[in-house]
Amino acid sequence: MKIIADLHIHSHYSRATSKDLNFEQLYKWAQLKGVQVVGSGDIAHPGWLEEMREKLEPAEAGLFRLKAEVAADVDPEIPPACRGEVRFMLAGEISNIYKKFDKVRKIHNVVFLPSLEAVETFQIELEKIGNIRSDGRPILGLDARDLFEIVLETDPQAYLIPAHIWTPGFLSLAPNPGLTGSRNVSKTSPRTFLPWRPAFPPIRR
Repeated sequence: MKIIADLHIHSHYSRATSKDLNFEQLYKWAQLKGVQVVGSGDIAHPGWLEEMREKLEPAEAGLFRLKAEVAADVDPEIPPACRGEVRFMLAGEISNIYKKFDKVRKIHNVVFLPSLEAVETFQIELEKIGNIRSDGRPILGLDARDLFEIVLETDPQAYLIPAHIWTPGFLSLAPNPGLTGSRNVSKTSPRTFLPWRPAFPPIRR
């Protein structure tokens, strides 16, 4: 089964984004672009979590859909030829800036969580470390390995992947400012930094 997905998304809570970047617009433009699965974006932000609770409802396992009453306000703006099912995965980017092996490391990671309850638990842990309310993509002085541990402890179905590979700055595979390979991220961890292997359930039509 072929699925078109865009999983690295932000909300209007992130810096330098549109004030109109909300679930209604993500739902609309996913259909206009032919995207079936969209990342929710900004799972670290408490305000965005409130909007998730207000506008999303569970669909298939690990996926969410826009509530019918919310979608009804947007559907007239979507041409019939573009209309299709849209699902959301709970996902968000974290900016890790920290010192390791005598160098400052700057890495962005994307975290995926299976439920709103897991998102709330994740936020509680992150707020013990730094400010998660000023930016949808929080900047934390947290080792990527430690973030990975928090993700794994939040829910056994949670995932973490590097957000960028070759993007200048905040990339994962460059010797500076990133790390030379994801193995270095988990070098002191008893658990392996696993590559993300998505297994989407079928979307019911």
